[in-house]
Amino acid sequence: MDLHTEYLGLALGTPFVVGASPLCDDVASARRLQEAGAGAVVLRSLFEEQIDPPTPAPALAVASAQEGEEMFPEYAEYQFSPEAYVRHVVRLKRELAIPVIVSLNGHQLHGWAEVARRMERAGADAIELNFYQVVANPATAADYVEMEMLRVTGDVAGSVKIPVAVKLSPFHSSVAQLAVALELVGAAGVVVFNRFYQPDIDIDELTVRPMLRLSEPQELLLRLRWLAILSPLLRGSLAATGGVHRDADAAKAILAGAHAVQLVSVLLRHGPGVLTSMAHGLTAWMEVHGYSNLTDCRGRLNLERCGDAAAFERANYIRTLQSWHG
Repeated sequence: MDLHTEYLGLALGTPFVVGASPLCDDVASARRLQEAGAGAVVLRSLFEEQIDPPTPAPALAVASAQEGEEMFPEYAEYQFSPEAYVRHVVRLKRELAIPVIVSLNGHQLHGWAEVARRMERAGADAIELNFYQVVANPATAADYVEMEMLRVTGDVAGSVKIPVAVKLSPFHSSVAQLAVALELVGAAGVVVFNRFYQPDIDIDELTVRPMLRLSEPQELLLRLRWLAILSPLLRGSLAATGGVHRDADAAKAILAGAHAVQLVSVLLRHGPGVLTSMAHGLTAWMEVHGYSNLTDCRGRLNLERCGDAAAFERANYIRTLQSWHG
């Protein structure tokens, strides 16, 4: 069985991509992931706050400028400075045979075109733009948020020759329209979906606490639905991230239209060996169903054959609710 796939125009030996995380912070760990079967790696994010110092929004009158700055880590707390990040890309490219993808994380991303060019010169094979933003200001219009995403994507994609993917959140009014628009301005692929890390409230200390929870398999369902919707609409690549914990999950994502699946939580829990076992499981599933390669099964269960995807979704919604009898 052939597990080769093409993602962002890059040839991958397997569809398993190590997602943005600390997993590739050192060369030895990245090499182990490659040996276990990773098709590519995405490095941890470089944040816009490392490029432009953060300032609080004018609307937040209750917070001083100093308080606004204190919400963010000190410069030295980031794992990689921009300069160290570039050097790390160079080291990984010397040691790895698989593609190395860099992650640029923010929502305004001022100056990212030059950063993207530096990553390209360092040898990065692709760039993943991670638009992590919670829009809390009621004066910010929805169309403004998405127009900024399109502008930044176009700027970055136009500044480099390597492919640029966009990691989306599911919290847009029309994910399908946005994905198509991103492709039109130069995105080579879309990653669904970003996971928002929700803070908790400490009722004893009366403080807000950051919380990091690894993904769970049930999170895959939202990704599957949107992969199935987007697959017939986009010419570029699709990747699923969040909720892929088993080889069966990878098979589902590919059937829905994914070219690659990104893994983080399952690797943090169980180590690189998961990549090998998932590859074996996916191969066995393909053999049982008579698929000789991933192209044969990719998108077999997307919504291309459905004349009205919206009606299909509505019908599924109604049928699900009506099937519950208590």
